[in-house]
Amino acid sequence: NRGQRSGKFYILRPGPNNPVGVIWIALNKRGIGIHGTDEPDTIGKETSHGCIRLANWDIVRLAARVKAGVPVSVH
Repeated sequence: NRGQRSGKFYILRPGPNNPVGVIWIALNKRGIGIHGTDEPDTIGKETSHGCIRLANWDIVRLAARVKAGVPVSVH
């Protein structure tokens, strides 16, 4: 179970099978962010709804280097 829909939002269960991995970094568009994954073999494949998925260890390293409000440019 990936989560339960509640209105316009998903309530994700905590734990190792959380689809956004260990960290979520929100971007300006609601529901779009940079995050880890519970399925690292899918990184680089079109399985997202617009998010940028990283290996959990990479998102931990990125989160340690950025602060809230830092501009993000995606190319």
